[in-house]
Amino acid sequence: MTTRRTFLAQAGLITAGVMMKPNFLSAKGNNVVGLQLYSLRDQLPKDVKGVIAQVAKAGYKEVETFGFNKQTGYWGLPGKDFSQLLKDNGLTTPSGHYGLDQYFGEGKTDDLKAYIEVANTIGQTYIIIPSLNHNFIKTVDDCKAVAEKMNKIAEICKASGLKLGYHNHNFEWKPVGDTTFYDVVLNNTDPKLVNMEMDIYWVVRAGQDPVAIFEKHPGRFTFVHVKDRDKTNAELNTEIGNGDIDFKTILGKAKLGGVKHFIVEQENYTNIDPYVSITKSASYLKNTLHV
Repeated sequence: MTTRRTFLAQAGLITAGVMMKPNFLSAKGNNVVGLQLYSLRDQLPKDVKGVIAQVAKAGYKEVETFGFNKQTGYWGLPGKDFSQLLKDNGLTTPSGHYGLDQYFGEGKTDDLKAYIEVANTIGQTYIIIPSLNHNFIKTVDDCKAVAEKMNKIAEICKASGLKLGYHNHNFEWKPVGDTTFYDVVLNNTDPKLVNMEMDIYWVVRAGQDPVAIFEKHPGRFTFVHVKDRDKTNAELNTEIGNGDIDFKTILGKAKLGGVKHFIVEQENYTNIDPYVSITKSASYLKNTLHV
């Protein structure tokens, strides 16, 4: 099965706490649960319409896209047709993952313009940077330059009615000089322009504390990727609630973090049908975590 890191490379993109009350995320527990479509990357090219119908059937109300291609659109569907497919299944899409290495490396905006156009076509509000080439952040000055480019990209997005976001893995906490890339991004990007999408699994795998990050940078995290860690193999994901990540404590601070979108993502599956898996995760978020 294709891994996220492999996909990005091929595409050129490269705790302890108190128990919370049942409805700890909101007074009504009525937040929308979304799915990052990368979770079904092996199924989508074969039957995009059938997969989207299954996502809706699994209990999701919104999706986060990935894999847009300027020539083939979304798995063969142009933006307009893909947008209609989502509507036909009662789905919306607040955000999409779009690789922006072209801009970071060459300063060219060709790809960015195409992404802005399709994002507006399908009704998205956020263009999310899913990752970036590690060669761009070898030094502290490199990191600061990337952060400044994020501000510039965000300004371009703003002019088109969109917002920019950044999605983390775990490399962001590798020491760079006396800091880390993640700290540079948070400290050198405009909070009004650059939103953060915290991938909780990768934060925990990096040995960091999501709650501490929320507390240090309140309101910066419009999105979270909710992805659980297998209890026996930290390199694998599992259904939400089956792993060892303390989501009750972490998501209990979601409001402090500024979270508005809870996006399920699963990068791998072990002895379970992917559709059964995403259904279980959606159910746990709604019925146990009361998202």
